[in-house]
Amino acid sequence: MLRNTFLHIPGIGPKTEALLWSAGIESWDDLDGRLATVLPPARARLVRQHLEPFLLSPPSPRQFAAELGAAHLWRLFPACRRRTAYLDIETTGLDRQAGQITTIGLFDGKGYRSYVHGRNLEKFVEDIAAFEMLVTYNGRLFDLPFLEHFFAKKFDQIHVDLRFVLHSLGIKGGLKNCERRLGLHRGPLDGVDGFDAVRLWHLFRRTGNPRALDTLLAYNLQDVATLETLMVTAFNRKLDGTPFAESQRLPTPPPPPPLPFAPDPAVLRAIGR
Repeated sequence: MLRNTFLHIPGIGPKTEALLWSAGIESWDDLDGRLATVLPPARARLVRQHLEPFLLSPPSPRQFAAELGAAHLWRLFPACRRRTAYLDIETTGLDRQAGQITTIGLFDGKGYRSYVHGRNLEKFVEDIAAFEMLVTYNGRLFDLPFLEHFFAKKFDQIHVDLRFVLHSLGIKGGLKNCERRLGLHRGPLDGVDGFDAVRLWHLFRRTGNPRALDTLLAYNLQDVATLETLMVTAFNRKLDGTPFAESQRLPTPPPPPPLPFAPDPAVLRAIGR
């Protein structure tokens, strides 16, 4: 998808990019003499001048991301997929100035990692450095600002917020609603929400009941378990209508592995679920 992208060129927007694609200029390798038949001479020269360094020395995805707006970072997913972390946090409240991160859940497409306040939360900073892309749901407005304030650190990975990508496809609402619309189900955690996560943390801190923590960790990891499937679905739907959709479509990933923690029915009843 990177070599099919022209949006990083000054003056080229989605409509002009679509015009290039429809004229058979589907990638950087298709410029030939056709460019001058589609664009005015001055703009055609600008496109060639801007693409020359990219053709000679392709940029890394992170360098390329700086040329794109946030709405188009989904295009970088195939190039970053092997170094993508699907991420979600739980907190004691919505205010990052006063709130506390209680747990962080991470899925790398193969397995899960959990970080817990008072145990191993600080290790998150070291571990996340190995990833090139972060995929979240509503992370642009919540998770990333909260993490950066809490750790007093800027996380400079490419960040795709699926809330906005899915919204652009007409799939709106919270994460759980998007999952339901795409046929994904949460089993015993169906109906549990972020406010319940706060209750689970306080229950664990008050009673020391390990089953309360396990239930919280199960909920937190459930929030990341479906993000790869949602990301692939969004990527493929964004390709719809492009002339190269079939050649670049990604296969649906296998079901995520079972969660390493299980919600406890008695604990769920204790918080009113």
